[in-house]
Amino acid sequence: MVRQAGREFDTVGRMHEHTVRVKIASGTVEGFTRDGVHRWRSIPYARPPVGPLRYRAPRPVQPWPGVRYCHGFGACAPQQRMYTLLAPGRYQPMSEDCLTLNVVAPADAEARAADGPLPVMVFIHGGGYLLGSSATPVYDGASLARKGCVYISVNYRLGALGCLELSSLSTPEAPIDDNLFLRDLVMALRWVRDNVAAFGGDPGNVTIFGESAGAHAVSTLVATPEAEGLFAQAIAQSPASGMISDADIAADYAQRFARQLGADGKDGARVLLAARPADLVDALERLIVEGQRDLVGAFAIGPTYGTEYLPEDPVEAMRSGRAHPVPLIVGTNADEGRLFTRFLKLLPTNEQAIEQLLSAVEPEARQRVLAAYPKYPAVDACVAFGGDFIFGSAVWQIAHAHSAFAPTYVYRYDYATAALRLSGMGATHATELLAVFDVYRSRFGKLLAAGLDSRSAKKVTDDVQKRWLGFAERAVPGGDWPQYTRDERAVLVLDRRRRVEFDPHSERRQAWEGFFLATR
Repeated sequence: MVRQAGREFDTVGRMHEHTVRVKIASGTVEGFTRDGVHRWRSIPYARPPVGPLRYRAPRPVQPWPGVRYCHGFGACAPQQRMYTLLAPGRYQPMSEDCLTLNVVAPADAEARAADGPLPVMVFIHGGGYLLGSSATPVYDGASLARKGCVYISVNYRLGALGCLELSSLSTPEAPIDDNLFLRDLVMALRWVRDNVAAFGGDPGNVTIFGESAGAHAVSTLVATPEAEGLFAQAIAQSPASGMISDADIAADYAQRFARQLGADGKDGARVLLAARPADLVDALERLIVEGQRDLVGAFAIGPTYGTEYLPEDPVEAMRSGRAHPVPLIVGTNADEGRLFTRFLKLLPTNEQAIEQLLSAVEPEARQRVLAAYPKYPAVDACVAFGGDFIFGSAVWQIAHAHSAFAPTYVYRYDYATAALRLSGMGATHATELLAVFDVYRSRFGKLLAAGLDSRSAKKVTDDVQKRWLGFAERAVPGGDWPQYTRDERAVLVLDRRRRVEFDPHSERRQAWEGFFLATR
């Protein structure tokens, strides 16, 4: 039950219409009401993973006495400081004590309760498993909540403290658990199951959704045994390939990481527990460069299969029908690679990087893939190659595997305003977030969608949100969006003129089939 009190002001002078309190399993949390929604920020869903709990599976949160004030965002996971910028000159603090989540619910949730509890949407942020925070302004979620859901955004351990697989260094004196960030997300979903009814949400109708690494985490959760029954639908926006490794590659990276910290022999676990978070962050940066130089075979961070917590490669689990058969939306953007030509240059989007990548594969595989980009090495062909290598190939694999066992819907997001096109970005990586979170109606968004673009941006936003919310409520994203099947491969193109295409870029899709098996 949500209880409201009087008006108050936050630290920068903005008025809260009311404070709101909710009793959950661990105690009472107080948030505030603004702009038609109730908000609670940085509610802990697990015990702080500090001291002896560093590198251990998350523990249930300890109850607290009295009222916990959840008006402001707490710390994000340790990462490079430049990635924690929230506003000009304002950075989010970092701490290992970061296992928190945020809840946004309609202010009239109780009035809506007559029609039953609201669907729940749990967002997992991206950032390459290196960076990011649920406090990022784009992920506010208020627009989705106002339109009919309880929206939750989650922090999880990043980088060397959560997404680098180090369990092979474990010792009886310094135990290390595997797939820590994945365990964090499952713990957060258990919190949702146990507590979301107090906020007006339906614990039996939870949709997980995420973008980029967050989408990769979503697709991994679909195949994580411990996540069974914790969500009913899943949306993966631009999941990535190459961000999962087997236990052998992970063990190689763990040894390399220990050496980066100056450890030798069997001393790695002790050194990890003693290291400062900042030193772990810096050592990981060096490890990633080393892994790319030596072509280790996978990205250094992300989930690891063949372990206690994740026995099987998620796509293989989907392919064999051993994943959770939940309805799934999965898709990509038309110009994924363009963002990475300027920022976070981790993708092969130029001739030099592509040739280095293809030097490790069989000549037949190299010829087959490049033939799908007939203008190679022209700039546009290189950018398309990089986008398909990481994102397109992941969507094609996931859609093909999952659609045999559960309803699957595939999209391609093509919409870009004139400002995005003129900047050379187009419908690049993450631009669909502008529609999902209704950014085009914000002050910043209006700069991106000025003039004639204003109407089309709002139209695309309303269409995307209606589909995401409809999927969260009824597991169907619209009657005009056909399911993806291996025979027809229907793809909904989200643009000024919405349309359905069947097996678009089929030559590129076929060229990447089996590519990753050929590189191992």
